[in-house]
Amino acid sequence: MALTFTLDPAVTPGLRDGVLDLWTDVSNAGGAVGFVPPVTREAVRPELVRHLVQMAEGRTHLLVGRDETGEVAATAFLTFNTHRLMTHWLWLYTVMVHPRHQGRGYGRDLLTAAADAARTFDGIDAIRLTCRGGQGLERFYASCGYKEVGRVPDAIRVAPGDDRDDVTMLLPLT
Repeated sequence: MALTFTLDPAVTPGLRDGVLDLWTDVSNAGGAVGFVPPVTREAVRPELVRHLVQMAEGRTHLLVGRDETGEVAATAFLTFNTHRLMTHWLWLYTVMVHPRHQGRGYGRDLLTAAADAARTFDGIDAIRLTCRGGQGLERFYASCGYKEVGRVPDAIRVAPGDDRDDVTMLLPLT
C-alpha cells in the first residue's frame, strides 16, 4: 500500500512524537540521519525541536508520509537557503523511511513527493542534500535523479577510525 504524503501538516503532539519515534528507530537501525546507534528519544529530541523552531519561523517545511494505519512512516524537511545569492535552491534534510517500510519503494516515493513539494515554492530551481558515504546512499539518490556535485573525504566521524565522506547531491527541478 502507498504512503499518503502531506506537506506542512499541523504539528500535534501525536505528529511530534511520531517523527521523534521515526527518527530514533531509523537511527538505531543504522540510518544516516545525524546519529550513530544506540540513540534514545531524549538524544534526538533537541534536533527535532531545532527543526520545529525553523518550521515556526517559516524557514523549513515538513513533508510527512503516513502508512495505511495513519502512523508516521517517512519524513523529509525542506529548508530554504537564506543566502541572498542562493535562494533559488533548497536543502532536503533528514530523509527517513521507517525500517519496517524499507524495500517497498517508499524512499523513491518520498523523494518524488519532496520534489513535487519543492516545485510549489516560487523561484526554487533545485534541491540539494548531503549524505554519508559508505552506505550506498549516493547510488540510491542517483537512481532518483540526483547528481553528485561534491564530496569531502572523511568529513564525518562515525566512530574513532571510521570516517566517512560527506557527499553533496543535486536535483535540478527544471
